[in-house]
Amino acid sequence: MTTDNNTNKEVSSEIEKLLQEKAYNSFPKAGDVVHGKVIAVGRNEVRMDIGGLAVGLVRGPELDPQAVLAVGDEIDATVIDLDNEFGELELSLKGAGRKKTWEKIKELYTSGTVVNVRILEANKGGLIVRLEGVSGFLPVSQLSPENYPRVQGGEKSRILEKLKDIVGKDLDVKVIDVNEEEGKYIVSEKAVWETKQESVISKYKIGDTVEGTVTAVTDFGAFVKFDANLEGLVHISEIAWQRIDHPRDVLKVGDRVRAEIINMEGSKIFLSMKKLMEDPWLSVGKKYQEGQWVKGRVLKINPFGLFVELDPDIHGLAHISELADKPVKDVNEVARVGDEFDFRIVSIEPQNHRLGLSLKKAKVEPEKK
Repeated sequence: MTTDNNTNKEVSSEIEKLLQEKAYNSFPKAGDVVHGKVIAVGRNEVRMDIGGLAVGLVRGPELDPQAVLAVGDEIDATVIDLDNEFGELELSLKGAGRKKTWEKIKELYTSGTVVNVRILEANKGGLIVRLEGVSGFLPVSQLSPENYPRVQGGEKSRILEKLKDIVGKDLDVKVIDVNEEEGKYIVSEKAVWETKQESVISKYKIGDTVEGTVTAVTDFGAFVKFDANLEGLVHISEIAWQRIDHPRDVLKVGDRVRAEIINMEGSKIFLSMKKLMEDPWLSVGKKYQEGQWVKGRVLKINPFGLFVELDPDIHGLAHISELADKPVKDVNEVARVGDEFDFRIVSIEPQNHRLGLSLKKAKVEPEKK
């Protein structure tokens, strides 16, 4: 009998010690919200360790549809029964426990706290993350430059493949939107990156010249990395003074380039390469005049005419109405890319970077003296 009494005293002492260590004033009772760690995840149930005091079970309808749990997650749950058929606490992830979880998520939102999340899945719109045991969304647009999937042509299947490479990784993010009623929240990795770059970006202003490396080439322009981790966009219209069909015709990843900062919007930096080059159209009048006949090479064919290269810097347009003395129905019947012709200059607009050409044979003969 003495041995049993000693054993009971030891157990009671151990429980009291655990209660003190875990800051529980007493053993949990029905209705309490308890904090625990997930120790097992089954098909339709989750078991939790409640601070070493007890094991709790969440199952069936008491699971939160928005919750995506894994072993090791720490979450809050509501006690609904002290002793189920397994001798465990019966818990619920709904009610007060769920409310407390969303309060934590909203607190992260209002405080702007940086948190680390695990990437669970990828879809065409972005990534699925888990925070406080609840799944959330990280849109593609909210990824940092390092993880943003730059895909030529914006092909969705290739974007998805790049996003899948991030699955399983941990990212630092901020909560930027919360909707408890719909059980949704949105996080941003870009917001964390922007905060880190504020001090670096503040060193620059519009008009500054930077030198960097081309990190990506897309249909609409090229991205240039400079000053450690800053990155700017050179739009296709800012790469060169002459018309180009695609940035890859001029630039490739790894090229070193110089550019001028022409605009800054928060963390977005817009660059221009052509601003650091002399505008060839300023002196176009020294080389070409209206009425002059020049040799030109067809660069591109459009339904409305031919784009023609007179020299590497000056390109002109021969409108469909200027391709023949008779009306032309199909421009492709007149020329092919690479063909060379003698064109007559019919107009020059240096301020608009435009030069009009004609293929019509009727030309004004010089007066005979």
